[in-house]
Amino acid sequence: MSEKIPATLIPGDGIGPEITAAVTRILDALGSPFEWDVQQGGMAGVDKSGDPLPGALVDSIRRTKLALKGPLTTPVGGGFRSVNVRLREEFELYANLRPVKTMVPGGRYEDIDLVLIRENIEGLYVAFEHFIAVGDDPHAVAISSGVNTHAEARRIVRFAFEYALAHGRKKVTVVHKANVLKALTGLFLQAGREIAKEYEGRVAMDDRIVDACAMQLVMNPWQFDVIVTTNLFGDILSDQMSGLVGGLGMAPGANIGSKAAIFEAVHGSAPDIAGKGIANPLALLLAAALMLKHVGKEDLASRLRTAIEQTLQVDNIRTADLGGKTSTSDFAGAVIKRLTA
Repeated sequence: MSEKIPATLIPGDGIGPEITAAVTRILDALGSPFEWDVQQGGMAGVDKSGDPLPGALVDSIRRTKLALKGPLTTPVGGGFRSVNVRLREEFELYANLRPVKTMVPGGRYEDIDLVLIRENIEGLYVAFEHFIAVGDDPHAVAISSGVNTHAEARRIVRFAFEYALAHGRKKVTVVHKANVLKALTGLFLQAGREIAKEYEGRVAMDDRIVDACAMQLVMNPWQFDVIVTTNLFGDILSDQMSGLVGGLGMAPGANIGSKAAIFEAVHGSAPDIAGKGIANPLALLLAAALMLKHVGKEDLASRLRTAIEQTLQVDNIRTADLGGKTSTSDFAGAVIKRLTA
């Protein structure tokens, strides 16, 4: 086995430690390609050091420039700001890659193979928000501002076209709301049209208004190939797309930037099932496959994906969210059996 690759491992909150343990067991069976520096974040970070984004975690990623991250809890409506958003800003992780592929046949949709690329550091997620008091109500008015820059829009669209070229994809769809948000997302559409001209004859380009895209993803998802869009729209559409192939338990994500790359399960920390041993580790496991490919270990990534598909399709071993009865640990064992057969 070649020298191990230094990487930060963030087990996360809720079901995070359970699925992380399952994934690292499977990676060990694959030859232990990574040398882990385990760090805590989210509520686990608060419990350990009083900070949801501890300095030790940030320093670790600065050193390794590579991380696998379990789900982190973000308080709703108050509390600390999303650690995921802060990590993307800290390391300029401008591209969020979310592939969606059918791995469990017999669902509502077959043969889904889509990729969503989401701008990751601008849009409405910059969180320029404040309240205006009226009378006795300090929260009478809530105001939020979004920011899109021409340079960043061009960069993420170019990333999408380059991804399409590298992976044999035929079309990029730019998703926007330029009929209403004429400046904020009109700029994004403009950038899309500009970049598309550089790829004429190699990769086709079209565009959709976001609400029409959402409808068409349900009615005829096969018309899409690669979708590129702004931060908020990408967050929503990627969850919708995961529903085409079995839900968030099947949804890996990669955050790619100039300073680092962080791979993650798209789903949340699911505290309601934490500790029950029934969580689906597939999203984080598929994220690990993306991570292996990112560091040039395409052979290991291919072996891992093949073992996953055989476990699901041939052995018919699945967790409860996919219609099975297998525990998190036993699912990991089944994948390991395939890897070592």
